[in-house]
Amino acid sequence: MMQVPRSALWLGLAGLIPFVWGAASAMVPALAAASYEVLPPVFVGAVVLVTYGTVILSFMSGVLWGFATKATGREAAVGYALSVLPALWAFIMVRDTSHESLIWLAAGFAALLALDLSFARQGLAPAWWMRLRVLLTGIVLGCLLLPLV
Repeated sequence: MMQVPRSALWLGLAGLIPFVWGAASAMVPALAAASYEVLPPVFVGAVVLVTYGTVILSFMSGVLWGFATKATGREAAVGYALSVLPALWAFIMVRDTSHESLIWLAAGFAALLALDLSFARQGLAPAWWMRLRVLLTGIVLGCLLLPLV
C-alpha cells in the first residue's frame, strides 16, 4: 500500500479538530461552560459533533461521486447511486443533538468506510485511500461515541 500523501494526511487530521473538540466539550462540563462564554452554542459539545459530522458525511458523498467518475457504464451508475447515500443518510437520520442522532451519525460513518472499501477495491480510489480513511474514521467514531458512555 502506498504512503498517504503528506498534504492529504495533514488536512485529514486537521479536519478532525471539530470532532475532537466536540467530544471534549461534550464530556467535560466545565469546558463546555467556559466555551459558552466565548463561542456560539453551535461550536460546543454535541451540537458541533452533529453539525460538523453531517457536513463531513455530505462532503464525503461528493468525494465518492468523484471516484464514480472514473468508472464507466453500469459500474459508474452504481457508483453514482452509492455516492449519494451518506448525504441522504445524514439528512434523514440526524434530526437533533440527541444521543440517538450521534449513534445514527456514527453508523453513517461506519457505512461510509464500507463504501470507501468498495470504491477502493474497484480501483476507483487512490492506492493509499483506505489507510487514510481507516485512521480518520476510527477517530471520528471514537469522538461521536465517547460522549455516549
